[in-house]
Parts: sequence; structure tokens; C-alpha cells
Amino acid sequence: MPEADDTVEIYEPPLFEPGDKVRSRFTVKNDGTMWDAEIGEVVVHKGDEGYVRDVGTYLQRYYIYAVEFVDRRRIVGMRGRELVGLDIQEGTR
Repeated sequence: MPEADDTVEIYEPPLFEPGDKVRSRFTVKNDGTMWDAEIGEVVVHKGDEGYVRDVGTYLQRYYIYAVEFVDRRRIVGMRGRELVGLDIQEGTR
């Protein structure tokens, strides 16, 4: 898992928009915020692909992307640094 930083992401536009196809850069485990998975259970594997459904914020600092991983039948909140865009054209965002 990446280290925490002091960046305030919401001063810039979000990296992804609803409908964008993304891939997970990391394996993600349930930190206790997902009711349908045990704490510590893997909910997303590195390389899993999904679609951004919604963009929210956390602590008025970070964007949280609700990503639907269709093959896993899960929607997982992820930070931008945990994702890579798959259909963003270079120079458009």
C-alpha cells in the first residue's frame, strides 16, 4: 500500500470521471469499511479492471473513486494513486 502524503488532491480536478475504465495498481484488502467482506479479505487484485461509477471526497483532501469491478461483483472506494486509466487519451486530462 502506498504511503500517506500531505497532498490536498481536491485543489485539482479529479483524475477520473464516471464511466472511465480503470485498472487496479495494487491488491486491496477490506479495511473494515465493506460490510460484505471480512476484515483483511482481498476485495480487489492487482490488475483487476473496472469502471468509475462515482467520485467523492474524503477528509476534504482526497478524491475517492467508487469503482465497479464487474468480474468481482463489487464496488470499491479507491484513491487515484491506486488506479491507472485505461481509456484516457493522452493530453485530455
